Amino acid sequence: MQRLFLIILLLSAPILAQAKLRLFACEPEWAALAHEIAGDKVKTDSGTTALQDPHYIQARPSLIAKVRRADLVVCSGAQLEIGWLPMLLRKANNHEAQPGTRGFMYASDFVRRLEIPTSVDRIQGDMHPQGNPHVQTNPHNIARIAKALSQRMQELDAGNATAYQAGLDDFLKRWNAAMLRWEKRAASLRGKRVITHHKSWIYLEDWLGMKEVANLEPKPGIPPTASHLSALLRQLGTEGQGADLIIRTAYQNEKPSEWLSKRTKIRDVMLPFTVGGSDTAVDLFSLFDDTLDRLLGAGQ
Repeated sequence: MQRLFLIILLLSAPILAQAKLRLFACEPEWAALAHEIAGDKVKTDSGTTALQDPHYIQARPSLIAKVRRADLVVCSGAQLEIGWLPMLLRKANNHEAQPGTRGFMYASDFVRRLEIPTSVDRIQGDMHPQGNPHVQTNPHNIARIAKALSQRMQELDAGNATAYQAGLDDFLKRWNAAMLRWEKRAASLRGKRVITHHKSWIYLEDWLGMKEVANLEPKPGIPPTASHLSALLRQLGTEGQGADLIIRTAYQNEKPSEWLSKRTKIRDVMLPFTVGGSDTAVDLFSLFDDTLDRLLGAGQ
């Protein structure tokens, strides 16, 4: 019997050695970052796509099953997923992947959050008391989060720790070179005044030195209204002297930005926001390449 058990163990060893770390990412950018670091050693699932507003997702049975099987859950945090993640975690009942465990991490915990309100009142709209959660739009944040993600992978899968460290080192070498290239390309964007659909771009604006002068939403999370758009039109004038660009994500309604653009002559542009947000933005590197292409093209 003991010999039979040994034979079974030896036969199963290659299968166990080939098992992949299973990662559930609330947003596509964290799944993409995991692949950059771990390559084929990780199996990723994403709870949202670039064509979905990550604030508003249903805890579907398919997502519950994926979280239940996950070794690591990675989300943006800062209450971005507050409307659906707690229910998802509760129904999945994965005790190894809950806030406070090694199998769970909020990406925004590892960067400097912006727009932390001094007070929170629901009358002000959909406020985030822990700060703006859309940290992925600044590539320096991606680099910081990559280090934390690699470390967490090494803790969970010590047998592949060397590979995860090597993957991180390779990614950061390529990423740092890309950031130098992006910042050189984007120099002409510094000082540009932008109108945004939602307050999705504060980290991009902070990185590039752009200035947000207005939002199409009258309050965060409240869809643009005719009265608010009319007020913006009066503020900007028909020549649009108060702003240079109107920007929105792929999942936001294009009609408000097009309406204001047509009447003010301010160029409007859709930015991918995350991996998959355009046909070109297929990974993290092309995400920022395409973002700058669109900003620079619209600014001419």
